[in-house]
Amino acid sequence: MKDITILGETAGSLLKARKETIAVAESSAGGLISSTLLAVPGASEFYLGGAVVYTARAREALFRIKQDEVDRAGLRSATEPYVALLAERCKTALAADWGIAESGASGPFGNRYGDPAGHTVIAISGAYNCTRSMKTGNDNRAFNMSAFTGAALGLLIEILEAK
Repeated sequence: MKDITILGETAGSLLKARKETIAVAESSAGGLISSTLLAVPGASEFYLGGAVVYTARAREALFRIKQDEVDRAGLRSATEPYVALLAERCKTALAADWGIAESGASGPFGNRYGDPAGHTVIAISGAYNCTRSMKTGNDNRAFNMSAFTGAALGLLIEILEAK
């Protein structure tokens, strides 16, 4: 796994060069995606804001995704459709070019839906939309938070370099 600092610098440089902005909604990464991007000098040129969306209350208050909307759509956290919705809503809420969202189970236990520790889902919303699921096979919380951050930034870089 690449050092997340290097990934943050690469993503930040790409966003700055493209004159594009990003908004972040993360859960089990615990703010590491945002902090890694904010560690980039000149982050104010591309980073509009972010949130650790750790509860349904936070999801509703910050991104106006109500529980009945989640229920009607048959969504649950840590799934590709849910995280795609979260990425789109955070992008829209902050009028960013890109939204990135993450939801999973950092550990040492799985989540209440049966996903194991080390499982996360990442979504990118923007000129190109995509989702990706990953499992680290590890139950170490700090390791997984870093791995989730690396995967999220890696996916963002992949999209920015390809599009």
